[in-house]
Amino acid sequence: MDNEEIIEVNKNYWNEHADLWFGTTALPKYGVRFPTEDDLHLFQNINDKKMLEICCGSGHSLLYNAQRGAGELWGIDLSEKQLENASELLKENGYSAHLLCARMEDELDVPQNYFDYVYSIYGIGWTTDLQGTVNKIASYLKKNGIFIFSWHHALNYCIAWSCSERHDVFDDDKLVMTKSYFDESYFKMPVHDSEIILCNRKISTYINALAKAGFVIEQFVEESDTDSEEAADKTDIKTRKAEMLPISFCIKARKL
Repeated sequence: MDNEEIIEVNKNYWNEHADLWFGTTALPKYGVRFPTEDDLHLFQNINDKKMLEICCGSGHSLLYNAQRGAGELWGIDLSEKQLENASELLKENGYSAHLLCARMEDELDVPQNYFDYVYSIYGIGWTTDLQGTVNKIASYLKKNGIFIFSWHHALNYCIAWSCSERHDVFDDDKLVMTKSYFDESYFKMPVHDSEIILCNRKISTYINALAKAGFVIEQFVEESDTDSEEAADKTDIKTRKAEMLPISFCIKARKL
């Protein structure tokens, strides 16, 4: 399956199931069982800042930044349905954004060397061209502009997880390696009554892509939230897993 087919499968999924994910994994949340922006303060002062969100989804992260004084908001997503939801959400709350239905892999009709922040909450991992996408993001940012993104941690799909069944798996109460960390090939995963296509990139793949695009990493977070770490009830599988390895990760990088 080539990149065009992968993008089409994933686009169809999001157009058909966008409402099921309305408001899910959006700022201040960065990911699953992960510290929030209220804990990390990665964005710092965004008052009057120009901000572009890659894979903006239902618009909840755009709304979060609008309510905190962002000066100009842009968002892109490959799903028409997601953008409809985002537009309605922002309008209902008295805000607006420049919303583009486009693929992050393509040349976008957005200003170059313009944004103070580009960010993506659980979105960048969908790209079929990581280096090309990161290069384009660098071109959108001003010098010293900030790129923040989160995604599934590579270990999550390698340990105690079934991609073919999409759920956590334990073997006699042990975390077992179920997939090679070095395997970055694409795989299909069932979700609801459909499927998506992803690849599980190594952490070094993301770091090297950033370096090649002219970024310096200011913060790399691979932690579990305190609720998971301090939970009294250890029977929940996801909580037990989050105690032993990060489910998500987040990187803050600055354009040189």
